[in-house]
Amino acid sequence: MAGAFQLTGKRALVTGAAGGIGQAIARRLAQAGAQVALLDIDASVAALTELAREIGAGAMVLSADITDPASVDAAFSSVKDRFGGLDILVNNAGITRDEDIFEITLDSWKSVIDVNMTGAFLCAKAAMEVFRDQGTGGRIVQMGSIVGHQGALKGHLHYSASKSAIHGMTKTLARTGATLGVTANTVAPGLVRTPMIATAHGDDPSLTEKVPIGRLADPDEIAASVQFLASDQAGYITGSVLDINGGMLMR
Repeated sequence: MAGAFQLTGKRALVTGAAGGIGQAIARRLAQAGAQVALLDIDASVAALTELAREIGAGAMVLSADITDPASVDAAFSSVKDRFGGLDILVNNAGITRDEDIFEITLDSWKSVIDVNMTGAFLCAKAAMEVFRDQGTGGRIVQMGSIVGHQGALKGHLHYSASKSAIHGMTKTLARTGATLGVTANTVAPGLVRTPMIATAHGDDPSLTEKVPIGRLADPDEIAASVQFLASDQAGYITGSVLDINGGMLMR
């Protein structure tokens, strides 16, 4: 499954690792040879502990609140202590609320922005500091979304705003990281078969009608693109947004 894009000897941190896409990414990176730190706000989630057992000795599980600078610093320190450094950050953690503009409160706006934007910023900043101090380059892959380009199918103003910000953040990270041997890219999925999509849209059979390919993506299809961008073969790609949406958006 790992294919040509090997990551042997690399050390990776995946945020939001308990979610559907996060699990798939962590599994892919581990199968490609990387040591993987599985970070989520609750390290006791059954899916996370099971994934760590599946990956084996090359995995570590971290509980951290990515909206809290002290918690992020502690998590990155733990990764450095266990792995001896870091080579890959996958900023995958994200939340949404099934609300339209008339329902969004300031608290719900802040909760989505805090995780999706502030959390990504804090983790990217911590990773860049590690990469700079190591002097060996690195990879940052962020999780954007098709809604960062064109808005959500319904509601979710806070989520789409946060994903647009991720796309812009990545480009600036890429410019900053270029002199350090660090690449930064965004993966922008369309509709993926995950619990988040089920919560937002329910069991809506018309969803597949919106996708020219005629189906939702599997999380592993998103994970495959992350593995590629984290690999040495993608060393000349930076500041890019890789759209993976089955043809929903063609640019």
